[in-house]
Amino acid sequence: MTPDPILGDGTPVLAFDVGGTDIKAGLFDERGALRDVVRAPTPYSTDGSGDAVLAQLAVLADGFAARHPAITPRAAGLIVPGLVDDESGVGVYAENLGWRNVPFRDAASAVLGLPVAFTHDVRAAGTAEYRLGAAGNYRNVLVVVIGTGIASAIFLDGRPYSASGFAGEIGHSVVDVGGVPCACGGTGCLEAIASAGAITRLYNRAAPVPVAGAREVLDLARAGDAVAASVWNTATDALGLALSQAVALLAPEAIVLGGGLAQAGDALFAPVEKRMTSFLTFHRKPVLLPATVGENAGLVGAALGARDRLAGGPA
Repeated sequence: MTPDPILGDGTPVLAFDVGGTDIKAGLFDERGALRDVVRAPTPYSTDGSGDAVLAQLAVLADGFAARHPAITPRAAGLIVPGLVDDESGVGVYAENLGWRNVPFRDAASAVLGLPVAFTHDVRAAGTAEYRLGAAGNYRNVLVVVIGTGIASAIFLDGRPYSASGFAGEIGHSVVDVGGVPCACGGTGCLEAIASAGAITRLYNRAAPVPVAGAREVLDLARAGDAVAASVWNTATDALGLALSQAVALLAPEAIVLGGGLAQAGDALFAPVEKRMTSFLTFHRKPVLLPATVGENAGLVGAALGARDRLAGGPA
């Protein structure tokens, strides 16, 4: 059965979402339906280049061509984590994957033989939410993705704002001065306290029996585990504080929460909204919304970027 269209009618495109563990690749057809999705391990760069990632993209593209000979993509979208300069098409830095200053946009275009749109993974997911999800009803929006780390996409007056890749790093705003060390080298960062990975680490550091993930911490908190409740409450307090700071600075009309941790529903949204609101006085209170595009939001955003590139929009 042919899947339902996501993007709408247009040109077939490829989409690549490079993650810390896997590269997720998708093929979108002329109806905008996601016809095929595959995953492959993300290779770590031992020499600071992105050559191994680029080679994997070519392999994945060849696989789509073999399986779907009737679909000819005209462009590709590539999204990566870390510090990303959209304007220059460069992956500036990715701590977990070992690359620095890789000209991904131009290099991927050469490898794939296609025009390539290139951006940060969370900005791509945010674009998908802004253009296809509930956030599209507003002009000023913050899309926050909470997973292994925490990052955000910013839309001001209907336009994305990236500041050469430096904007949106809400995960590295300090919410606890002198607190938990963060992988970035700082201490007390939001990501070190409230990401799914941090919740798991902080619980395991204090509990006699370790757990595999943040969902188990929440389940234990609901069951009356005092350590789990403390870790969870600290995380939601930190998120509420960080969002209130973003409200004071950017005055978004809506804040979208996505990523794995957002699947907790009211257990996350209710305390975060309460804590955020407690810090607001004259400020415009934003609507807090769950992400709606789904687990392939990054791929969808990459595909939208690829179509925009063909239409003469941003690279």
